Amino acid sequence: LMLLLEVRRVVGSAECGVSGDGTWQKRGHSSLNGCVSVISVDTGKVIDVEALSSSCKSCKTKSKLRQDSASYQEWKANHTSCQANHEGSAGSMETVGLYRIFERSKGKRDLKYLQYYGDGDSKSYAAVKDMYGKDSVQKLECIGHVQKRVGCRLRKLKKTVRGLGGKGKLTDALIDRLQNYYGIAIRANVGNLSAMKRATLASLFHCSSTDKQPRHGLCPLGPKSWCGYQRVEALGQGKYVHKGGLPDDVLNKVKTVYSDLCSDELLRKCLHGKTQNANVCFNGLIWQQAPKEVYVSLPTVMFALHDAVAHFNNGSVSTLDILRQAGIEPGYYTTKACIARDHQRMQNAKRKSADGTKQARKKRRAATRRKGDYNASAEGPSYESGAF
Repeated sequence: LMLLLEVRRVVGSAECGVSGDGTWQKRGHSSLNGCVSVISVDTGKVIDVEALSSSCKSCKTKSKLRQDSASYQEWKANHTSCQANHEGSAGSMETVGLYRIFERSKGKRDLKYLQYYGDGDSKSYAAVKDMYGKDSVQKLECIGHVQKRVGCRLRKLKKTVRGLGGKGKLTDALIDRLQNYYGIAIRANVGNLSAMKRATLASLFHCSSTDKQPRHGLCPLGPKSWCGYQRVEALGQGKYVHKGGLPDDVLNKVKTVYSDLCSDELLRKCLHGKTQNANVCFNGLIWQQAPKEVYVSLPTVMFALHDAVAHFNNGSVSTLDILRQAGIEPGYYTTKACIARDHQRMQNAKRKSADGTKQARKKRRAATRRKGDYNASAEGPSYESGAF
């Protein structure tokens, strides 16, 4: 420990990368309570959290009093622990919370968060990029959110440009396929910008190929290629039969989306290959303790937040430590139940992360999309606001 402290004294604050995310108690953009967390990308542990609220029951009760009255002045003087620690919109809670966490990183944690992994949903990065000096914090993208941009942008394109949807064109099933292939291309080429760009573009041209117009020039060659066309060519097994594809006019529209999603500037931020999945998982733990259907005040949110930190970082056995610190020695069955619960959680995680389970989930989602496309094509327009 003394050696570590001496190294810290000589070197200064330790540097690390964090993924930050915000979550709100109420769905939508009118929540009174919110939480922000940062998780170390090296250890996977929650480093710091911030709970925010724009509501205080005591302030709300006294708001009807005249501010120049003696009773109001007396209450104001004694009201030193206001629960409303945030002024502004619900959407700005993530930005404000992240700024507070970065601001106290050196003083309280002796850390510098020099890499910030964000989802791009808020102005958080703009608020913290100069925290330790001009442009001292580097912005990196969560590859999961970048992957989702493919589906979001293509569905928006399909909705705004007439004639892109329908059988043999840009269906929901094809959009899901393009999105999955884009994510695979990023994950398979971590640290290699040129290979990542080639692979993401190859996924588009591969999916748009037809028997008359095969577009597999960017696909990897050889008998072990993921591209069926290139495998058949390498093995000399005859002619490859394409499934689906895209007409030229539809492909040209899709290319405009991919020109942004395959830019060097964006892909360079994805070379790390990391996601914000840990933050999403942690957010779910918070609202298990304080369900979104029931409004609670800031102290309850803070209790749920710190309980989630303990369980996320150390599992259910953290309950045993909390009981001991409260002067209560946990019994045999309590200890056994906590250990068993952690074991079961790890077994479930292994099962869900197995390749077979992942493939089964993808097949179910793809089947659901295909069925939806078929029904929508067969029925035609059946529901649209004000259309009938």
